[in-house]
Amino acid sequence: MTTSPRGRSPHPSEESERLDLAALLPPPSVPDLDPHRGLLLKEALLREAAASEASRARPARAPRPPRWRLARVLGPALACTVAVGGVVVVNLPDSAGPGAGTARGGAPAGPAAHGTPEAARLLDRIALAAAEQKQPAVRADQFVYVESRVAYAAQSAGGGPASMAPAHRRQVWLSSDGSRPGLLREEGRPDSVLGGDAPVQHLDGPGATPRPGTLSDGRPSVGDPTHAYVASLPTDPDTLLALIREETGGGQDPDQRAFDAIGGLLAETWAPPEVGAALYRAAARIPGVTVVDGARDAAGREGVAVARTAHGRQTQWVFDRVTYAFLGERTVLTEAGDAGPAGTVVGTSAVLARAAVDRAGEVPGAGEGPGRR
Repeated sequence: MTTSPRGRSPHPSEESERLDLAALLPPPSVPDLDPHRGLLLKEALLREAAASEASRARPARAPRPPRWRLARVLGPALACTVAVGGVVVVNLPDSAGPGAGTARGGAPAGPAAHGTPEAARLLDRIALAAAEQKQPAVRADQFVYVESRVAYAAQSAGGGPASMAPAHRRQVWLSSDGSRPGLLREEGRPDSVLGGDAPVQHLDGPGATPRPGTLSDGRPSVGDPTHAYVASLPTDPDTLLALIREETGGGQDPDQRAFDAIGGLLAETWAPPEVGAALYRAAARIPGVTVVDGARDAAGREGVAVARTAHGRQTQWVFDRVTYAFLGERTVLTEAGDAGPAGTVVGTSAVLARAAVDRAGEVPGAGEGPGRR
């Protein structure tokens, strides 16, 4: 008995006809790359480039003449300040407060802990924008000029709620390599030369007897930076954060110390784009970092903030919602106390301009277009 096969190969003429017909059909459509996916791919490329850059060796620190560290006096340290020669030293509490060293939800933050996923995503976008900034090179013999508006609350020695003074103009000129004295100029106060040997008094706590001391050992650091030092910082976020922790170590809240140190570098230095991006990505690795949807800087500009809460107050970095440019800082009480109710703003700033100038006291002309971030 003969059986028929279950299938057969097409006749050569049929196969040829099928191929001819297929050739007349339009090619299959290829879906466009999703815009979000494109951003992720672009960010991954920048990360890979930053990782290769991080392998470079950091230059050794060279001793330099001692200079005053520019003290950024924030409102939270209200009562423990003594001014000598135009410099104010602030005694910060070491005891851990709410939000100190913990991630969202109150869980203890281990070495591998990070900020919230929302904060990590926002800081990644901010880092990507920072990496794309165009910035002129700053020569070793120049000064970095930063202009801002600031306002900080003050509390009387007798206690009572803190009162916020009106925002005023602040200008600072810092020697790029730290070899020449800088200058601090604030409305309503005499100019302060930055880089002398004036004595500094420290207070160990309210009511303590002031003791003499110095602010710097003569070498640049995260807490006492020059532009040359900032430009030499590693661009790998993990390496950078480890360095910041090492140089701000001590006390019971290293996470907040690291967050404050990064905030200081953002506010009154002019980090190169790749270093600025690394600072933001390092901040994303600090436990307890969150997002505040609406915040205003000292100039009244509204934006989105990256924040961290510790010791009954929240430090906020305010960014433009569209460009992700750094606008300024704000400090808000999160607990009611002698200084005022929760929600009281006790410190605010707004960065208005950054530029490289040839001498201390020189203000960039309107046509020079000072850099902003």
